[in-house]
Amino acid sequence: MGEMLTGKHVAFLGGDARQLEVIKNCIQLKAKVSLIGFDNLESPFSGAVRRELEPEWFSTVDLLILPILGTDEDGHVGSIFTTRSMVLTEEHISKLPAHAMVVTGIAKSYLQNLCSDNGIRLVELLKRDDVAIYNSIPTVEGALMMAIQSTNITIHGSKSVVLGLGRVGLTLARTLHAIGAQVKVGVRTPAQVARSVEMGITPFYTENLPQEVGNVDLLFNTVPSPIVTEPVLAAMPATAVIIDLASKPGGTDFAFAKKRGIKAMLAPSLPGIVASKTAGRILAQTITRLLGEELGEEDRP
Repeated sequence: MGEMLTGKHVAFLGGDARQLEVIKNCIQLKAKVSLIGFDNLESPFSGAVRRELEPEWFSTVDLLILPILGTDEDGHVGSIFTTRSMVLTEEHISKLPAHAMVVTGIAKSYLQNLCSDNGIRLVELLKRDDVAIYNSIPTVEGALMMAIQSTNITIHGSKSVVLGLGRVGLTLARTLHAIGAQVKVGVRTPAQVARSVEMGITPFYTENLPQEVGNVDLLFNTVPSPIVTEPVLAAMPATAVIIDLASKPGGTDFAFAKKRGIKAMLAPSLPGIVASKTAGRILAQTITRLLGEELGEEDRP
């Protein structure tokens, strides 16, 4: 795989601490690396070239790596390493060669349209099962950290509810159960009921949620739609703590929770916050594998 990356041009446009692991990985694999929006990087990478966001040199790029949140709907790209405003436009994307790939975590319609209009392949890493499963590990560790900081009880013996049994919910329910919490999990399908029972965890259907939270200590939500609503919050004790792991705006009525005196926190993007190095390695491994597969196929006779 190292040979496949030799001489390939990988350009990084903005990002956070996670990108540093990916940059390091690409340099080790002998890719030609360009950095845009990394002005304030404390220790510059040897083997990487800093560039301005100018369309001319995009024609040489094999892989353009954007931050996890991609662009906003106006094309702005965020970076913790610069104060300058950066906007990715049609002028940039149209210069990319036909074989180029754009990689991000999750893409808004602006970026999706930009790539599809110009025939450029867009890869959204957070939609991949492997990345989501690996990311569930730092997400769950971050959720446990928040729970410990926000309560005056141990998680062991606590009455904990997990909503959703997807990639994060599964890891979270299993971890809470393993450290001695009394776990109930809110699910939607008979298959998820069966999986919960197999794990030794009590399942219930989410439509019955108000009846299940009367004595809850900790409620963890992974469902990205309104689920912790007024009737649910009205049934919860005021001492309960809600940690909402769903993507913004979460699934909790935060205004009503505040009115009831229930501590409720939205905590998306935990991998990058609590374990940026591990989160970066997960992205690096996935991107390297992707690039190796793509460019490997292209180079075959």
